[in-house]
Amino acid sequence: MSTEITAERLLSAADRADPDEAARLLFRAFLTLSRTADSDQLLPLLTRVRQAHEASGSARTALIYRTLAGTAATRAGLAEGPEHLDAAVRIFDEHAFGDDPVLVECALTAVMTLMRPDEARRFAPLLTGLDLPPADRARLLALVGVGDCWAGNLVRGQAELREAARLAAQCGTPDVQAEATSWLAKCDALRGDLDDAAVHLDQARELAAQVGSAWVARHLPECTAALAFVRGDRETWAGLLELVVARDVGVTAGLQYEHRWELATHHALAGRSRLAGDLLAGVDDPPASWPGGPVLPAWRAWILDPGTATTATLTAAVELLTRPVEQLLAARVAWLLGVHHGRAGRRGEAARLLEQACAGYARTGAAGMLTLVMRDLRSLGTTPAGAGTPLVVDPPFPVPAGGPTLTEAEARVATAIANGLSNREAAQRLFVSVKTIEFHLGNIFRKLGVRNRTELAARRARTR
Repeated sequence: MSTEITAERLLSAADRADPDEAARLLFRAFLTLSRTADSDQLLPLLTRVRQAHEASGSARTALIYRTLAGTAATRAGLAEGPEHLDAAVRIFDEHAFGDDPVLVECALTAVMTLMRPDEARRFAPLLTGLDLPPADRARLLALVGVGDCWAGNLVRGQAELREAARLAAQCGTPDVQAEATSWLAKCDALRGDLDDAAVHLDQARELAAQVGSAWVARHLPECTAALAFVRGDRETWAGLLELVVARDVGVTAGLQYEHRWELATHHALAGRSRLAGDLLAGVDDPPASWPGGPVLPAWRAWILDPGTATTATLTAAVELLTRPVEQLLAARVAWLLGVHHGRAGRRGEAARLLEQACAGYARTGAAGMLTLVMRDLRSLGTTPAGAGTPLVVDPPFPVPAGGPTLTEAEARVATAIANGLSNREAAQRLFVSVKTIEFHLGNIFRKLGVRNRTELAARRARTR
C-alpha cells in the first residue's frame, strides 16, 4: 500500500477520534509521510496536532505536538525548533512514558533532530520491552542505529541498521527499508566494506524510487560521496560535494557546514584559493553548540591562509572536539593537519597528528578511513622530507608537455599498472572494483595511444 493511502486512512480515523487518540494518529501519519513528502506538505498535520493539543491539554498530546512543531521548524530552519524539541524530551522524561511506543518514537525523533545522537542509545533498552509490530520496530531500530553511527559507534550502528533493513524488507515497508539501507551504505563505506556499500546504495536508490521517497533521495548524494572518498576517488567525491553544497542536500545529519568546509579545503589544496574563499564567503560560523562548532572558525582561517599561526590555532581547536558526535570530525581534521605537516617536512608533528587520526578512526570502527590514514602515516618513512613534498607513495603518472591529460583517478591507475600490478592487485591497492580499473584502463590506453600494459610501462619510462 502506498504511504499516501496509509496516511489518508490515519487522517480519516483522526477525524473521528478524541483529541488524545487524534494526536497519536496524526503523529503516525507524520511518520508515514515524512519519508515521501516535502516539508510544506507536512504543515497541515502540525495545525491539526496543535488543535488536538489545545483541546486535550494532556502531557501526552503536548509531547506529540512539541515533537512535530520542533521537527517542522528545524527542517524549515526556524529558530524555535530546538525549544520545542527540548520541551518534548523534558516531558517524556518527567512522565516516564517509556512504555508507550508512540511517545518513545516522539522522544527519539526529538533527540535526533536536536543533533544529540549519543542520547539515542538510551532508547534501545526500551525497544526490547515494547510489543512492537515489525514495521515499527524496524523504524525505531533504524533511528537508534543511525544515532550510534553518528555518535561514533559504527560497529554497533552497522549491525542495528542491517537488522532494521532486514525487518523492513520482511514486513514489506520499502520506505523504511530505503532509509535504513541508505544510512547503512554510508556506514559500510566508513567501515571499509566497500562492496556492501555499493550494493546497499543501489538498493536504496531502487527502494526510494519505488515509494517516491524525497527524504532518502535528499541524502543519497552524501552517502555516495562517502563511498567515493573511501575508494580514493577524490574527483567523484568532490563532484558529489559540489552537488550537496549547491542544493543543500544531505543535511539531515547536521553536516552542511562540514561538507562546505571539506569542499573548500579540497579547492584550497589544489591551488584554487579563490574558489575556496567563495565557498566560505557569506556563510556565518554555526554556534559552538553545533556538532563541530568549536573547530569550524579555526578551520575556516586555515583554509584561507594555511600559515604557522592558523595551523597552530586549528591544532589546538581539535582538542575541543570532545563530544561523541564530534569523534569522526576530530580524526578528519587531525588527518588534514598531519598531511599538511608531512608535506612541509615536519615529520614529527605529522606523525603525531596522523597517529591521532588513526586512533580516532580505530576507536569509532571506521576501518575504511583508517586504511587511508595509515597509507599516509607509512609514507612518512619513505617520502624524502622537504617543503611541498606530496604525502603519497607513488609519483603521479608522467605525461609529455602538451600531451593528453589524465584525470587524477586515471593517473593513479596508470601508475599502479605500469608498476606491474594486475587489475585485481591495483583494485585492492586503490580501493576500487576491478571493473573500475578496467574502465579507467580503456580511457588511459586511448588517451596515451598505447595498446597494452607493456607499452604503458614503456611510455612512463620514456617520459620520466
